[in-house]
Amino acid sequence: MTSMIVRGWLVAGAVIALGACMKEQKAAAGNETAGNQTNAVAANNGDPAASAQSAAPSSISADAAIVQASADGTMTEIRKGTNGWTCMPDSPATPGPDPMCFDANAGKWADAWIHHKPPPQGAVGVMYMLEGGTDASNTDPYATKPTAENEWVKTGPHIMVVGSKEILPGHPSGAKPDTSVPYVMWAGTPYAHLMIPVAAPQ
Repeated sequence: MTSMIVRGWLVAGAVIALGACMKEQKAAAGNETAGNQTNAVAANNGDPAASAQSAAPSSISADAAIVQASADGTMTEIRKGTNGWTCMPDSPATPGPDPMCFDANAGKWADAWIHHKPPPQGAVGVMYMLEGGTDASNTDPYATKPTAENEWVKTGPHIMVVGSKEILPGHPSGAKPDTSVPYVMWAGTPYAHLMIPVAAPQ
């Protein structure tokens, strides 16, 4: 399996089929920091590479491969990478900017998730979403819209650690977790992973 295939499945599944990790609408205009972030990412939306690079620290995203999904799920490699990371820009199909960056192990984990396969063992991966995001469900990996039991789960800037059951015990989970602290998304499923809030980029 080539890394490009993994990237393509991740982007197609996350952006088109599953619609997960959609970016939340930013805080009210009175929140200056959130407003500045929103403006910065909105400005990057006209430049897919800049939008994609905003998802992770520049020490990672500057040398990452950048891929973009079209509305029909086809993939375009905008830039080849040199450091094993892949970033994708905002998707116009989501309600706000939603760039993300992920390492090779996270790509393998996402491939398993998208294809309903067991995640690989011993392959801990990391994903960055420094612009935050929302998900339709914190309990169902395949939910595409909120239900009466699951409201939108809103998370600010965060990283995700996937592929490690060992780090999950002791962290809160459930349908409506406290997203201001590390919490488990999709607990009790093969795709349970740790969501870790981080400081907003300045």
